[in-house]
Amino acid sequence: MDVVKGILLKLVSALLFAIMSALIRWLGEIVPLGQVVFFRSAFAIVPVVIIYALRRELVTAVRTGRPFGHFGRGLVGIAGMFLSFAALARLPLANATAIGFAAPLITVALAALVLKERVRVYRWSAVGVGFVGVLVMLVPYLDLSSPAAGGTTQTIGAGLGLAAAFCNAGSVIQTRRLTDSETTSAIVLYFSLICAVGGLLTLPFDWHQPTGKELAALIAIGMIGGFSHLLLTESYRFAPTSVVAPFDYTSIFWAFVLGYAMFGEVPSALVFVGAAIIALAGLFVIWRERQLGIGRSRIRTG
Repeated sequence: MDVVKGILLKLVSALLFAIMSALIRWLGEIVPLGQVVFFRSAFAIVPVVIIYALRRELVTAVRTGRPFGHFGRGLVGIAGMFLSFAALARLPLANATAIGFAAPLITVALAALVLKERVRVYRWSAVGVGFVGVLVMLVPYLDLSSPAAGGTTQTIGAGLGLAAAFCNAGSVIQTRRLTDSETTSAIVLYFSLICAVGGLLTLPFDWHQPTGKELAALIAIGMIGGFSHLLLTESYRFAPTSVVAPFDYTSIFWAFVLGYAMFGEVPSALVFVGAAIIALAGLFVIWRERQLGIGRSRIRTG
């Protein structure tokens, strides 16, 4: 375990995922969902092959002793991918990102229930407060007659985003299980292969011939997604799931910046309030872990 290294890897991964989400948002009304999933997954394999070939560890990406574990994670992951990409096509970038913050909260709960990680009352309290922040952001979408709801399309998008959060939390838990015996390269490779096949199956039914810019964006989505996925998986290898998960909250800052710069989107007041609540909950977890680390150090040196 190296908690600091795990957190740093998570922070870089969050930034890259935000960039990827912005590109998906841009293509959302142009390129079919299955086609985006295919490019996201197929080209994600490229960074894995390059990095591990340079390290002469490519054979480890193919070797696995838990094929069914990878298959199960792939099924949950591809469901989350389809749902989250569909949400991004229907919601402003910051809103979709903020609703996705339910995933780390669900992950902390699942880490305690499924992985039997020790989650103390302080962290449970932070999860509860963070979930209140998520509910604050969902309020406008519950009243279809309200202009703030953005109509049925955005309400459906909010529901898809919340469903994606549950799938993504389940995928993270399965990732944590696989890191006990599987290499990072194998986890990313098999996940990308399974999702690429899922996206490939949709291509005969709906295909958009991309322009040069659109093709570049599709390839970039895959490359960025693959590299950020590598960092994400490594972060769970160096720190407990319930510690690393709250750092997903940093992506809201990048979503604000990219959403405004690329689409002129200005989040509503409730999104700011909800995101602030969630960020404070995440910061509390960081502070609490630091206090526990200081206490453990004193015990060891004493």
